[in-house]
Amino acid sequence: MTQSRNNDNFSRRSFLKVAGLGGAALCIGLDFISEANAAVIKPHEASLAAIEFNPWIIIDPTGKVTIIDHRAEMGQGSYHSVPQIVAEELEVDLKDINVEFAIGNEKKYGGQVTGGSSTIRGSYKNLLKLSASAREMLTTAAAMAWSVPVSECYAQSGHIFHKPSGKKAGYGELAFAASKLEAPKEPKLKKISEYKLIRKPIRRIDTAAKTNGSLVFGLDKRIPGLQFASVERDPRFLGKVKSFDASEALKVPGVKKVFKVTMGYYEFNREGVVVVANSTWAALQGRKKLKVTWDSGDFKHWSTPEILKKQGELIQSQEGMPLKTQGTPTELLAKALKKIDVTYQTPYQSHCAMEPVNCIAHYKGDSVEIWGPIQAPGWIQDYVSKKFGIDKEKVLVNMTFLGGGFGRKAMTDYPHEAVAISKEIGTPVQVIWTREDDATLGPFRPGISYRCEGTIANGKIEALKFRMAGQNNDHWRGGKKTEPNRSTSEGFLKPYYESIKNLSISDVLFETSIPTSFWRSVYASTNGFAYESFMDEMAHQAGTDPLDFRRAHLQEERCQKLIDKMEEVSGWKKRKKNEGYGVAITECFETTVGQVVKVSKNPNGGVKIDKVWAVMDCGWYVNPDIIHAQVEGSIVMGIGAATTHQITFKDNVVEQHNFYDYPMPRINEIPAIEVHIMENEADAGGVGEPGLPPLAPALTNAIFDLTGKRIRTLPFKLSEV
Repeated sequence: MTQSRNNDNFSRRSFLKVAGLGGAALCIGLDFISEANAAVIKPHEASLAAIEFNPWIIIDPTGKVTIIDHRAEMGQGSYHSVPQIVAEELEVDLKDINVEFAIGNEKKYGGQVTGGSSTIRGSYKNLLKLSASAREMLTTAAAMAWSVPVSECYAQSGHIFHKPSGKKAGYGELAFAASKLEAPKEPKLKKISEYKLIRKPIRRIDTAAKTNGSLVFGLDKRIPGLQFASVERDPRFLGKVKSFDASEALKVPGVKKVFKVTMGYYEFNREGVVVVANSTWAALQGRKKLKVTWDSGDFKHWSTPEILKKQGELIQSQEGMPLKTQGTPTELLAKALKKIDVTYQTPYQSHCAMEPVNCIAHYKGDSVEIWGPIQAPGWIQDYVSKKFGIDKEKVLVNMTFLGGGFGRKAMTDYPHEAVAISKEIGTPVQVIWTREDDATLGPFRPGISYRCEGTIANGKIEALKFRMAGQNNDHWRGGKKTEPNRSTSEGFLKPYYESIKNLSISDVLFETSIPTSFWRSVYASTNGFAYESFMDEMAHQAGTDPLDFRRAHLQEERCQKLIDKMEEVSGWKKRKKNEGYGVAITECFETTVGQVVKVSKNPNGGVKIDKVWAVMDCGWYVNPDIIHAQVEGSIVMGIGAATTHQITFKDNVVEQHNFYDYPMPRINEIPAIEVHIMENEADAGGVGEPGLPPLAPALTNAIFDLTGKRIRTLPFKLSEV
C-alpha cells in the first residue's frame, strides 16, 4: 500500500496540488447538510453552493486513489477501517490506496472528535454512499467512452470492464471524464452478502509502518526551527506559582529560557514554570534544577479516605437529582419486608497511554498551527481561538498518529499550553510531558460511590433504585450543577426499563478540586460494575441462575440472541464444581457486550482468571480482527482497573507516579480471551470502548460464585481473595 511516510495532514497546500490537476482528477466529497444525511458533491458544486470543498476521495490521472481520514488513529483502527469501507464500494484494492489525515475542519469533514466509539457508527453510511457514487461515475464515464450501456459495465480492482467485449479502462484514464458527470444522489449500495472486503479479517494497513518505526507519532514530529519545552506544574490543580528560582536551570547546556506559563482547562487554569531548550533532554534536565514554591492554600485539599467517606455519606443521606424515574420505587422499597441495600465504590484512574501527552505549536501572531496526537481538533480550534483572539479558521490543527488516547487526548489543555509557550518565545515549540506528568496531573476518571437498593417479587425485580455520587465531567465545561449527570445511567441496558416498572436512577452532587474527564467508556466503566454486580445480587436473592435472571429482564430480541450466544460459547449450563462463573451485560455507544468470566482457586493463594468469553452486538461492522483486538484490549484494561491500579490522593496530591506504583497487568496475568461478534444488519454501534465495562462485574460475580464473597470495592487483589 502507498502511504505518506511523514503522515502529513491533507493541508491547503496538498489540496492546491490536487486542484492543479484541473479537471483531470476526480475529486468528490460530502456537504454536511447534516451528519446523518450528507450530500455527495464535487468542487464546482461546492463553489455554486458557496461552501468550502472537502475532498474525501481523490483519483488522479495515474489511477492513484487518496482517501482522507477525518478522524484520529490511536490504535482503534480508523486508519484502516475507513479505507476498507471505501475500497469495498469503490472497488479498489487496499494496497493501491494512499491514506492521509484531514486537517481539523468541522465545516468540511463534519464532527472530528475521535471519541464515544463514533468514527464508524457516525460515518459509515456516508462513506459507503460516497464511494459508490465515485464508482458509478467512473462506470458511466467508461460506458460513454465505449458507447455501450452502463448495465454492461462493472468495476473491479481500480478498473471498469465491459462484459461483452472484455474492454477495460483504469480509473486514472476515466478520472477526467468522470469529473464532468453529475454525482448520483442515491447510488446503489451492495448488500452485506455481496461484500468482498467488509466483514473480512483483513490485516491492518498501518501494522508494517508501526513495527518498522517509520510511522510518525506526536513525539516523532519535527518542523523547522523547533524548540523543546518541559513544564513543572503545580501538583494541586488550582494551585499558583508563588515564586521560582531558575538560576541553576539556566546553567544547563542547551537551556534558553525559563518563565511562568498558564495552561487553561476549560474555564479553569493550571500554573507552571516552563524550561525551554534546544533539546528534550536539556529541557528535562533544566526542569530538575528548578526551585518552585507553590501557593495552594485557598481551596480544599482532599485525600482518598475522605473522598470515599463523603461520597458514602451523601448517597445515604440524599435522594439526589433524578435522571430516570418510573413507577414508585421509593414507596415500594420503604415497605418491602426484604430488600438489598448495598454500596459499591470505584477508584479514580489515570489514562496512562503508552505515548505521554505532547504537542507542537507555532504561534504566528494572526494564526496558529498545531501538530500532535489529538483526538478532537475542532474542540482545540474553538478553545485556542477563544483564548488568543484568533479566528477559528486561522487555527490549523494537524493530527499525527496517537500512541493511545482513551479520552485524555481529546482535552484542550496541552495544546493551549504549547501555544502560550510558542507565543512567548516566538518560535515553534514541542511541549513533552513525562510519564510522571501524565500519571499525576490528570484529568482522571472520577472515582464514584453507588448506593443500590432493590426488592424481588415473584422471582423478578419489583423495585430498583440507584444513587451515584461522583464528580460530573460536565461541570468542568460549565454544566449546570442543578441538573443530574447525564451519564448516570450509562452502561445500563435500555430493555431493563421495559421489564422493571419501578425504577429510579439519581445523581448526588459531589465535587472536589481534582480535575476529571473522559476515560475509556466514560461512566459506563464505573456504572457497569455497580449495576451489573447488583443484578447478580438480585438474581441470588431471587434464587435464579444469573444468566436466566437477565434473560427474564431483557426481553428485546437482540439481547435474547446475545444471551443465547453467551450461554453457548461459554458452556454456561455445563459448569462444574470448584469453578466460578460470572456474567455481566452492559451497553454503551449503541453496542451491547456480554461477558462470562471463569475463575478458579490459585494453588499459590487467592483466585486466578482462567478465561473470558465476550460476545459483542455492534450491528454493522467492518473488520472482525480489529473488533477482536479492541475487545481484547478493553478486557486487559478492565482487568487493570479492577485488580492492579488506582489513583489515590493525599492532601490533593496524587500518590502514584509511574508504572512501578501504578502497575499494568502483565502478560502472564492475562487469561485466554474468546471474542464473538453477533451477525445482523442493524445500524453500526461503537467498538473501541464497549468491551470494557462488563469485565469487572463479570469477574467479581465469578468470584462470588466460587467463594461466596461479594467484592463491592475496586480495585482488589486476586491474590488476597
